[in-house]
Amino acid sequence: MNFWIGLVSGVFGGMVGMGGGVLMIPLMGRFLKLPQHVCHGTSLVAVVFTGIAGAATYAFFDHVDWTAALLLAAGAFWPVRAGARLCRTMPERNLLHAFGLFLIISSALLLAKPWLFTLTAASARDWIWAAVLLAGGAVTGFLSGLMGVGGGAIMIAFMVLLAGFDQQPAQGSSLLAMVPVSAIGAWAHWRLGSVKKTVLPGLIPGILAGTVAGGIVAAFLPEHILRVVFAAVLIVTGIRYFRKTAPACPDD
Repeated sequence: MNFWIGLVSGVFGGMVGMGGGVLMIPLMGRFLKLPQHVCHGTSLVAVVFTGIAGAATYAFFDHVDWTAALLLAAGAFWPVRAGARLCRTMPERNLLHAFGLFLIISSALLLAKPWLFTLTAASARDWIWAAVLLAGGAVTGFLSGLMGVGGGAIMIAFMVLLAGFDQQPAQGSSLLAMVPVSAIGAWAHWRLGSVKKTVLPGLIPGILAGTVAGGIVAAFLPEHILRVVFAAVLIVTGIRYFRKTAPACPDD
């Protein structure tokens, strides 16, 4: 089951330039019965491998901007650890609701992508462009540590909406930026005891295979069809999480 959770999540992440945590977390909660904060921490470890496999696949098609990825990662360096600490201390009910809201917002961003190009504010590679990406990295880093996801939806929105990126380079660059961002957050969760280590040997191979497959498919299939299908999945899942109730996270 761990492998299949990783495979499905990896295909999704590779297709839309996200870490796959938005599917991995609810799947682990449902089928592996893990506490919510453990799902978040374990997911973030796996997202490191999503970023590696996805970035390599997109780079093969020349869809990665290395400078942008570096700026995003630099902006996320400190906020990702703050998000991870908050995840461990936040009551589980609040974490469930926050994650549900995050899914709904992510789906809205996916659906809005065709219209984001018209709102570009900083496409020239100047200090404004760099500042936009650093700010995007900071926001993404905090949400990544808190939610246990790579934050690709937020990164892509910043790049397309405010930094003048086309869709494919934005997705590839976000996957590359996820590698250091997710690694920092994963280490913080690991030290806090929020990672289920026995799940990883099955989860990671599935993530790697699925992400490569998803990245290849994304290069050939119409992106708008994939976006609508997966946005619908995120909306349904997000609403379910937003309406859930749960006891507080255990301290051990």
